[in-house]
Amino acid sequence: MAHSFGLILANRAVVLGAVTVRDLLGLAAQGERAGVFDAVWVGDSLLAKPRLESVTLLSALAGATSRVRLGVGCMATFVHRHPVMLAHQWASLDVLSGGRAWLAVCLGGPSEANAAQAAEHAVMGIASAERIGRLEEGIVVLRRLFHERNVTHEGRFYRFQGVTLEPRPVQQPCPIWIASNPTGLTWKGGASASEAVVERSFRRVARHADGWMTNKLSPAEFSAQFGRIRAMAREEGRDPAALGSALYHNLHVNEDRQKALEESKKFLDTYYTANFSAKFVEQWTVAGSPRRCVDELRAYFDAGVGHMALRLTSWDQAGQLKRFLDEVAPAFGRR
Repeated sequence: MAHSFGLILANRAVVLGAVTVRDLLGLAAQGERAGVFDAVWVGDSLLAKPRLESVTLLSALAGATSRVRLGVGCMATFVHRHPVMLAHQWASLDVLSGGRAWLAVCLGGPSEANAAQAAEHAVMGIASAERIGRLEEGIVVLRRLFHERNVTHEGRFYRFQGVTLEPRPVQQPCPIWIASNPTGLTWKGGASASEAVVERSFRRVARHADGWMTNKLSPAEFSAQFGRIRAMAREEGRDPAALGSALYHNLHVNEDRQKALEESKKFLDTYYTANFSAKFVEQWTVAGSPRRCVDELRAYFDAGVGHMALRLTSWDQAGQLKRFLDEVAPAFGRR
């Protein structure tokens, strides 16, 4: 999937009262009509960052669009969802959308991240330490249920016999990506993981995923890290060229780059109920004049990023979308 764009919808903004459901559906339809975006993305959370539930919203988007892929990036509640039920929901979404569902799963935050994250794990009866095991086992279960019949599974967390899922996904195979960023900045600006954790995170992608989604990396960092993952995929007996890549990133078009970053910080602070460092926001955002935005996006594509999923970091979602479509996308042969 070379050099494609995705539009990230701010589904938490509905809970915050900043946009309406009609706004979200309209933005998705407009993005599709423009012919610029190949995918529409939504986020996922239960209690830690409340928003419209992701699979439900993607089902509504399946009816509002006809061409773009429908992605969740990342499904932070993957470890909370029983994989048999999720497999049924996700296969149904793939059927409803005509084979456009794109699942990017992740671990979600640890309990020590904040009280809301701890409450989310507690209310679902999931120990934070179990997240890695549940994610890896859950992917195995989904793959088997998507593509096999009379599935029997005896794992650490899930056990069942003779299960045949219907309907089957339209996509065969139905893609499952992993979203992770073990080396990125934390919201306060510090390093986030040890080398051992980074190694395990990359190995997990190489072993289990159809692609890797990440964020908050420079082009050089992305190139180096994806190179490591592809080398690991080869070690796992997989074709590294078949492994997809995507960056979950922010965008704000404004001739005054400082104002673009300041407005992005206000947006992200509100959206995540946080107080991000300026460094964190800058590393996570393509910002500035249309020319600068083009150059920064092109640098990511040149570094090997296959898909740029872009969130518009302004409450004027329609205005920023128009600027991107009119002043940035044409440089990539779009519109």
